[in-house]
Amino acid sequence: MIYSDDLLAVAKRIFCFGTPEEALEFPKRFLTYAMTYASDEDIEILRKYFIDDDFKATLDDPAAGIFDRSSWAKWNERYKRTPVAPLPRRKIPGVDPATIHDFFPPKY
Repeated sequence: MIYSDDLLAVAKRIFCFGTPEEALEFPKRFLTYAMTYASDEDIEILRKYFIDDDFKATLDDPAAGIFDRSSWAKWNERYKRTPVAPLPRRKIPGVDPATIHDFFPPKY
């Protein structure tokens, strides 16, 4: 697939462990990284290529282990998803999530 230069530049800035083209191969994973690490300027560029429904779909089923608490809260609040759902967690086969200690509990 052929991507625009500005989209590839954003992908290069926020996806550091592969090529921009590899980042864009999986749009949901890419948007999860973008929603966590992209600048406001980068998000404006991405809005030329992704619609609100794409960002909302990412919130519905995000790639686990990427969002941080502040980004998760920011994007859920942006789309009026309150109260904000718990941060997505990775699922480890055969491990009960209730037995895993939360090393980064929310600060109230």
